[in-house]
Amino acid sequence: MIEDKNKLTTSTGAPVGDNQHSLTAGHNGPTLIQDVHLIEKLAHFNRERVPERVVHAKGAGAHGKFTVTNPDIAQYTKADLFSEEGKETPMFIRFSTVAGELGSADTVRDPRGFAVKFYTDEGNYDIVGNNTPIFFIRDAIKFPDFIHTQKRHPQTNLKDPNMVWDFWSLSPESLHQITLLHSDRGIPATLRHMHGYGSHTFKWVNKDGESFWVKYHFRTDQGVKNMAPDVADKLAGEHPDYHTEDLFNAIAEGDFPSWTLKVQIMPEAEAAQYAYDPFDITKVWSHQDYPLIEVGKMVLDRNPENYFEEVEQSTFSPGNFVPGVEASPDKMLQGRLFAYADAHRYRVGTNHNQLPINSPKAEVRNHQRAGSMAYQSSGSKVNYEPNSYDGIKESKEDKIKPFKVSGEADSVGYDNDDHFSQPRKLITEVMSEDERSRLYKNFADHLSGVRDQQIVERQLKLFHQVTPELAEEVAKHLDVSVPTV
Repeated sequence: MIEDKNKLTTSTGAPVGDNQHSLTAGHNGPTLIQDVHLIEKLAHFNRERVPERVVHAKGAGAHGKFTVTNPDIAQYTKADLFSEEGKETPMFIRFSTVAGELGSADTVRDPRGFAVKFYTDEGNYDIVGNNTPIFFIRDAIKFPDFIHTQKRHPQTNLKDPNMVWDFWSLSPESLHQITLLHSDRGIPATLRHMHGYGSHTFKWVNKDGESFWVKYHFRTDQGVKNMAPDVADKLAGEHPDYHTEDLFNAIAEGDFPSWTLKVQIMPEAEAAQYAYDPFDITKVWSHQDYPLIEVGKMVLDRNPENYFEEVEQSTFSPGNFVPGVEASPDKMLQGRLFAYADAHRYRVGTNHNQLPINSPKAEVRNHQRAGSMAYQSSGSKVNYEPNSYDGIKESKEDKIKPFKVSGEADSVGYDNDDHFSQPRKLITEVMSEDERSRLYKNFADHLSGVRDQQIVERQLKLFHQVTPELAEEVAKHLDVSVPTV
């Protein structure tokens, strides 16, 4: 018998005789519970969506490859994906907005997630960053509170500038990021025309056991292009999926976007003497002190075949390391190492790494068993260690490099509370006069929705510590007086 490849079947493979009419008791009678095909379709339809991400819910993704272009980069890390010039590693990327829900607009003023999964020979390595090199806060304990302010008011279920600016004005460490967010780069023209960053500081370890602190910079080869707020607002209403469609169409038409990966490298011993805490995610490292070093090129050349399977079910975690890459003491990173993987276990399932989009190309060998939706079996192999039966064992050479810790266990902040000099430099030395003018107006437009005047006054005082001009110009747009500092 020749199998008909076009024959519709149930999920268990049985052919379906009628997909247009339910089984009923007679022509006009009630539907029968024995119509298992109907029940299966309805039950599955009710479960077709996993819960949306708490943050970064709206996103777009693509497949590609990463190629090493610098033969000297291996001196800094033993990670195999960076081991030699010309080495290619398949990868998948997901771009996203942060605060919006699944149906929200692409062109809002918001940071963009920039999450890259490398399917390396040593397992999956994820760089889970944003299109900004910095962040709003620097301790993970504040993250749930921060995100609550970006979401909806618990009573009105509306986005609320009062919550947003109340939190920011009471968290001066946010000044650097909100300055960048309200600049021209707060709304990228497309996902192809923005940089990406690992944001955190990470540790590289080479084959000789030497350690280096590293920051990742994905520099767009298309050039940076931004979108004017009035155009963004128009597209948000008329074409809310503008960025998603642009990325898909560019790849479909063979206009493959690319980014050059560069890194800043700091010798391990220099961290203690640097002008800023190198593990503070609200700060950047000067490019004069630590110039960008090219690593390789990332090219996106294939669209997903199925959005849900490959983009919605993709999971990324900054804790997905490979030998040669380790964590730093960055407090935000330390919290994310737990939170991201835990979010995926809740949202997608315990065995989310077995899904094709998340499954490594390297062989998985561990003692984790069963759980919901487990479909990769280890059969009758020993599932514990140590054991007497030549089972899998740890590899001592892949242990992390030891590092010293000292001091009392306590709830402590960062030593440096200079939240003003880096945004001041961004405004006065990086931005043009026109860019500064637009920044002042963007700040004022956002602040105009704040109902509580004391919040506005508190924020203007913080602006004054960045530059008096910033406070004065924003106040002028708001038609209020600059409070006494």
